[in-house]
This record gives sequence, C-alpha cells and structure tokens, in this order.
Amino acid sequence: MTRYTRDPDAIARLSPEEYRVTQQSGTERPGTGKLLDNKEPGIYVDIVSGEPLFASSDKFESGCGWPSFTKPIEPAHLTELRDESLGMVRTEVRSTHGDSHLGHVFPDGPQDRGGLRYCINSASLRFIHRDDMEAEGYGDYIDQVEDVR
Repeated sequence: MTRYTRDPDAIARLSPEEYRVTQQSGTERPGTGKLLDNKEPGIYVDIVSGEPLFASSDKFESGCGWPSFTKPIEPAHLTELRDESLGMVRTEVRSTHGDSHLGHVFPDGPQDRGGLRYCINSASLRFIHRDDMEAEGYGDYIDQVEDVR
C-alpha cells in the first residue's frame, strides 16, 4: 500500500502561486487555473503528497471558475474543516496526508450525482493522464476515470 506524506522537497518545488494556495490557504483567481478546462481522462492528485483526490469522471462544469468535482476518489484522503474566513461559514477541504489547502465543498452540486460540489484550486493539483497512471503508481484507479454515467 502506498504511503503519502507531506513532502518537503515537493513543497520546495512549488511555484509562488502553488505555495500561496496550498501552504497559506490561498485561492487562485476564478477562471485562471490551468486545470479548469481540462477534459482529459485521468486523476487529480495532491501536488505536495501525491495522494489521489479526484477522478476525471467526477469532474463537471459548475460555472464557478474553479475545477469542480462531485466526489473524492478516496474519501479518506480529504479532511473537511469549518472555515469562517471572509465573513461566511464554509467547509474547507484539505488533503489528509499532505495537509494542502485544496478549496471548499458546497451542497449545490448535481443532485443526481450526490449533490456536492468540490470547488478545488488548480494550483493544489497535479493531473495524471490515464495513459500515465500505471507507470506513476496509480493503476488501481484506472477503472475510475471512465465516465460510466
């Protein structure tokens, strides 16, 4: 079983924007994330720990300006925390092992897919294309990247 940890070397390689988002709980500007319009099959992993977070088959266009997903690929890899910043109450989502700030989860997602919208910063994610998943150690998740809806 793969162990995921908060990797100091990965943190040192982060761009200033990736560092601000993941390590300082920042938010990228809406509509600017490199993965917002990605429609390729694959998975999204924490940029710091590599833990698998979301599958392309659970990504949807929400119109919010950030990549949105209906559910995590491995619920145990997400931690939810109460966030009272910016004068509102929200639920922050962090990676469990990397402790990276990912974004927030809201109860306004597609009802036919569970009703949740995980609104996630591209800067906190690394995309692994389906064709590269086996070689990068994520072969167990290949069956989850196909859109079977």
